[in-house]
Amino acid sequence: MNAHIHLPTANMQSRLEPVVPMLKPVNLNAAIINQAKIQAHLQQRKTITVLEELSGLDQEAFVVALSDALHFSAASMKDLYNLRAAFDVVPFSMAQQKECLAFYSQPNLNTTGLDTVGSEAAATANANLSAANFSNQPLVQSDNGTGFNHQSPLILVFSDPFNEALQDWAIEFIKQPFTWQLAHSTDIAAYLAHHEETMRAMDGLQGANLSSTAQTDEAITHLSLRSINEDTNPIIKLINSTLYDALKSGASDIHLECAGAGLVIKYRIDGVIANVGGMQGADNADQAISRVKVMAQLDIAERRIPQDGRFKVIVQAREVDFRVSIMPSVFGEDAVIRVLDRKALSDEAQGLSLKSLGFDPNIISQFRKLASEPYGMVLVTGPTGSGKTTSLYAAISEVNTGHDKIITIEDPVEYQLPGVLQIPVNEKKGLTFARGLRSILRHDPDKIMVGEIRDAETAQIAVQAALTGHLVFTTVHANSVLDVIGRFMHMGVDPYNFVAAMNGIMAQRLIRTVCQFCAEDVTPTAQLLADSGISTETASTMRFKFAKGCGHCRGTGYRGRRAVAELLILNDELREMIVAREPIRKLKEAAKRSGMRTIREAAIDAVGNGITTLQEINRVTFVA
Repeated sequence: MNAHIHLPTANMQSRLEPVVPMLKPVNLNAAIINQAKIQAHLQQRKTITVLEELSGLDQEAFVVALSDALHFSAASMKDLYNLRAAFDVVPFSMAQQKECLAFYSQPNLNTTGLDTVGSEAAATANANLSAANFSNQPLVQSDNGTGFNHQSPLILVFSDPFNEALQDWAIEFIKQPFTWQLAHSTDIAAYLAHHEETMRAMDGLQGANLSSTAQTDEAITHLSLRSINEDTNPIIKLINSTLYDALKSGASDIHLECAGAGLVIKYRIDGVIANVGGMQGADNADQAISRVKVMAQLDIAERRIPQDGRFKVIVQAREVDFRVSIMPSVFGEDAVIRVLDRKALSDEAQGLSLKSLGFDPNIISQFRKLASEPYGMVLVTGPTGSGKTTSLYAAISEVNTGHDKIITIEDPVEYQLPGVLQIPVNEKKGLTFARGLRSILRHDPDKIMVGEIRDAETAQIAVQAALTGHLVFTTVHANSVLDVIGRFMHMGVDPYNFVAAMNGIMAQRLIRTVCQFCAEDVTPTAQLLADSGISTETASTMRFKFAKGCGHCRGTGYRGRRAVAELLILNDELREMIVAREPIRKLKEAAKRSGMRTIREAAIDAVGNGITTLQEINRVTFVA
């Protein structure tokens, strides 16, 4: 059985008057320690705090002096970072509550101070500190009496050797031999604060009892690991943890899917959905969806029709918005939560440029020219989540010199651009794209951005604005640059007005880039080349990469995304063909004669340069 000792208590019969902390540093002997204990008892303070004040020592010197007096090993902040945190032994949330850290010792760390002290040294220490009732033996010993497991040496770093409750908890909670090491409380707090940036709040849910009853209506105002771990309602704890981890992971969407066995939680990261966890029990799944509905101020009793809403939370002193979509399903309801971290996006926008998005240099040069024209329309197309708005923001950021009035109307405003008047759409109050655009034209603008052309009315007004001396940036959903022409014709825009207003159209996609930490050269199979539409001769000139996955890329093999695009600049030949309503095939041939390269060609170039993989471009772009 593991042997241990009891740390000092504050049960003192004698009393001293409060004393002023000494200015001159003193040795931490038994008398000073006793004095600190009594003083702490009188003032209802921690013994360790009073003792540090009485010592007159700075933090580092105090830890060294106290560890020498009690025969512990001292740890500085540098020592903590040289150790490997054992959050699997003492979870992060528990470490915050108990103000202690578990570590696995490293080979390069001098651990001689962690070995148990022999019986002769123990006798000497007990004689010197008998008044303080101290022993220098390790608080937990292994079977061989050394207190040191040479197979997996475990160290528990703590700051308060007078905390008897911590000793009892550690012996009960940690089911393996360990040794104690003393550090200052501020160092432990700083270490935990540093690691909070990388910890997942859902890790604290392991072993939690998720069979609790329904959620409460308590509003969520702040999200942090501490507030999450202090919450006693498991459903609220789960939802808050899911939101917190999504922000840490850089997820754009959170999917909460009700299945027959319970709730499945997924994140969309870099455009790809990944399963991150779940919860057993259909009742728990219903309560989790209800919690999201309460946060978004939706009707929790209505389960038969779709609902939309939004809510916001505060994380690290910044507001983060979430848009919610609820959809009925055969197992109950599913929820999709879109993450709109405007502060993070605005920070990114400070250095936003077309070059930073990864476009081909030729595309960048041509698109910059289009964005610098005095009037006309510049249109970006692509599916949802392809980066259209980001590209327009980058173009606006580059041309925003402060000499032009720039106004945008968006749903929602994703980035906050300095020097730009940005208007959010509010359909409940009647502020649609069309109505907002009419008002913008009376506000003396030079450049206008319309977040999306969704209907014929908005399309007509945007074209008229481009024809009356304004430069209009806008987006529309289409698969290619030539498909945009059909979309506008279908919305009733006159072909002549369309070609007169349109300067250029860019279609784009986002492709994941291979992780540079685990990427390796690879030779694709003949079947993969054939499925990708690449000849053997072309493949011989390309450099193929494949990443097996590592910790840097969360095991996916991809890290980050970049844009690939095709750009159609309208010339006289193309304008005449559009007005004459020539077939798409002839328009495509004329576009290629004018120098346009397709998205697929741009994506293949990215593969050949070792930027991405064949599997990725086949997932994102159409194989001709």
